[in-house]
Amino acid sequence: MENTLRALQKQQLQSGLGSLELSLDEKQQERLLDYLELLHKWNKAYNLTAVRDPELHVSRHILDALAVIPHIEGKYFLDVGTGPGIPGIPLAIALPETQWVLLDSNGKKTRFLTQCKMSLGLSNVEVVQSRIEQYRPATEQSFDGITSRAFATLADMVTGCQDLFGPETKAYALKGVSPVEEIEALPENFIVIQNHRLSVPACDGERHLLILGKS
Repeated sequence: MENTLRALQKQQLQSGLGSLELSLDEKQQERLLDYLELLHKWNKAYNLTAVRDPELHVSRHILDALAVIPHIEGKYFLDVGTGPGIPGIPLAIALPETQWVLLDSNGKKTRFLTQCKMSLGLSNVEVVQSRIEQYRPATEQSFDGITSRAFATLADMVTGCQDLFGPETKAYALKGVSPVEEIEALPENFIVIQNHRLSVPACDGERHLLILGKS
């Protein structure tokens, strides 16, 4: 059964990468599939994701994260409210030259992420359990980007992270439909730089990436 699921997910991944015009080597693809295997195993006990069907995990979690690659810039990223590590872990695997801090206040989720870091050998990942308002980076280097998926509202995201914004820091918010009301409710010192509609293979519904910055 597990081998059958793995084969299906590998086929889904390779097809999706082709649709996204992304090239990942065999080791990266295997790491992504190993991550999904860990997610499926831990999800039974820890309820890490509401998507219970593992046959949907490639599209909903991996391809959904990787679809932002053409639009993000930089080397040093913070993934806020990362949950089970999305989009942080798929992006850390796909972009090994980048560094990622995965931040979540939920201890069960950070324990899972720590296991992923060890099992997958992700030397470019740091796991931190903290609320965003209380988080203080270990280095004075500014983040190039702050990512989030389904993390409260845009206003809550930028307000919680505002002390972490350097002069060039951008926020990358993964959303479903374009959140018009959330955009209108942004604090005056933040602006939407770009709003991209994403095409995620085998994923129903609209997906958008909003890139925000300080005005």
